[in-house]
Amino acid sequence: MTAPVALLVIAKAPVPGRVKTRLTPPYSPEQAARIAEAALADTLDAVLAAPARRRILVLDGAPGPWLPPGIEVVPQCAGGLDERLAAAFALDPGPALLIGMDTPQVGPALLAPALAGWEPGEAWFGPAADGGFWSLGLTAPDPALLRGVPMSVPETGAVQRRRLVDAGLTVHELPPLRDVDTAADVRDVAALAPDGRFARAVATCGIKAGAAR
Repeated sequence: MTAPVALLVIAKAPVPGRVKTRLTPPYSPEQAARIAEAALADTLDAVLAAPARRRILVLDGAPGPWLPPGIEVVPQCAGGLDERLAAAFALDPGPALLIGMDTPQVGPALLAPALAGWEPGEAWFGPAADGGFWSLGLTAPDPALLRGVPMSVPETGAVQRRRLVDAGLTVHELPPLRDVDTAADVRDVAALAPDGRFARAVATCGIKAGAAR
């Protein structure tokens, strides 16, 4: 049975020197890109395995051989992250659930509660361990819910969730996840999903646990 929800993934193409720059050092730009590609591949695998009426990758950059069939690709718009997220939701009339590429431990079972069908006035929110959020679901696109939210700061998640509540939406939460921003995150997230492409890519890089702190 196909859920009436569109799944959106916002991501950056895994190009050395342009992606996951906070991982260098201890990783080289090429290793950081390999890790990013594996994280994106695991995320897209989860999206393909989950029931959805559309699957859209909102991409900064060009698709590569890592892109599986069954995923629509739309280029990201210009502007800050809040503007790009608002534009991603505008690609579909909703309901839609958006996730990033930084949580390769996500799977269809974890997404399932937000894909079971929604009532009007509901929203879904997945908090991230760093104070941001890894997922956001809206019944209908509304740029005002995203524009102006300060991104990539410790209060991002709290401000975004407050926007939803202040708009009168009933907010349901997905489990908190740790996203991959630092080398320590790489080590810990790989341990959470040891059988995925992400963990295999991390293992091939050969960075010792102590160096990832």
